[in-house]
Amino acid sequence: MNKRIRFFGSILLAFSVLFLCGIPSFAADFDSILQKWSRTYTTKGDMGDELTIVATYYSAEYIEALVQREAEKNLWTESEVENYKYELLKALQLEEYIPVMLSFDMKGAPLRMAPFDNKAILWVGGQKLSPADYDKRFNFKLSGKREGLVYFPRYDESGKSYLEGVSTLRLTIDGNIGPITMGKQIDFYWDVSKDDPSKLYEGRAASRLELERLIKRLNQLKEQKSKLEEQIAAIEKEIEMVEGRIEELEKE
Repeated sequence: MNKRIRFFGSILLAFSVLFLCGIPSFAADFDSILQKWSRTYTTKGDMGDELTIVATYYSAEYIEALVQREAEKNLWTESEVENYKYELLKALQLEEYIPVMLSFDMKGAPLRMAPFDNKAILWVGGQKLSPADYDKRFNFKLSGKREGLVYFPRYDESGKSYLEGVSTLRLTIDGNIGPITMGKQIDFYWDVSKDDPSKLYEGRAASRLELERLIKRLNQLKEQKSKLEEQIAAIEKEIEMVEGRIEELEKE
């Protein structure tokens, strides 16, 4: 998780520099895509407190825009683009999870969100998904700005994608995270009917990720094989003992 935090920190820093330097042609397109996949919740308290939460869903369109933006800014070669895309996809872990970036800006009485995996729910169709992983800094008292990724499971126990046939996602954050949201429900909605993550897994970046997944799977299979061989050896030993005892009894 710490590596992912540092990786996305570098991305956000790069975006800040890009805003200052400016690439007008693509900046407008990216802002439009960002607006399409980002949702904002803002509320104010009676004492002047103010909370803003921004939730960003990592759709295929949004991820491709991130890659293209960095490529244009840095004038990358094709191999450099593929390498950046590889690192980004690896950090997002799309092959296992549904990642959402959450950004909090709390001005006033701090938020207390621990344990955070009990405070966020992703509704996918009729399925209620809790975070499989998240930025653990969300468990600490929050005053000021903080952002991090939250990962929800992508597949059920049978291996079927929760997103299959689903057109709308709803992310709900418990209103009891702080005085300013007490008794309120915080919801973010996305239309994912046209999102196709499989488009991301093309080219060399996809091949590298597939290779890593296959190596990981191969190691898992070898470990399973080793355990099964141990079980078989134990069974064969017991069979010998039982057969030996049977022979002894038959001779009596």
